[in-house]
Amino acid sequence: MNSLTDTTLVGMLILFFHHHHMAKKTFLEVQKQIAQLQKEAELLRRAEASEVLGRIKEAIAVYGFTAAELGVGADAPKRVVKRSKPQKLSGARGAARAVLSPKFRDQDGNVWSGRGPRPAWFKAALEAGKPPEELLVG
Repeated sequence: MNSLTDTTLVGMLILFFHHHHMAKKTFLEVQKQIAQLQKEAELLRRAEASEVLGRIKEAIAVYGFTAAELGVGADAPKRVVKRSKPQKLSGARGAARAVLSPKFRDQDGNVWSGRGPRPAWFKAALEAGKPPEELLVG
């Protein structure tokens, strides 16, 4: 062999062993990566959930969906929703997200807090001649 080939071969061996050593990860390194990916996934889930919730609220306001139509409220079947972590509502953001008590209710169980756009059932009741006072929750 000539010296150029020997040098190239030695260089390749050094690169191979260096790469092979660097490619191995320890258990702790993998656990760190998992923890970091879980944090990243949770941040993405929160951001996506916030966007979805905004679109849902907009659709409810625009189309006047009732609790019954959405499958929630007194007439809705009871389902257990599993979440990865309990949702905490605290501080100013928590107060903004708090569910408001219903101020108006019709005979079908539709409710409205009195805030935001009037739902379709409320408008229909008013158009049918029912005064808002008759829809007040006692």
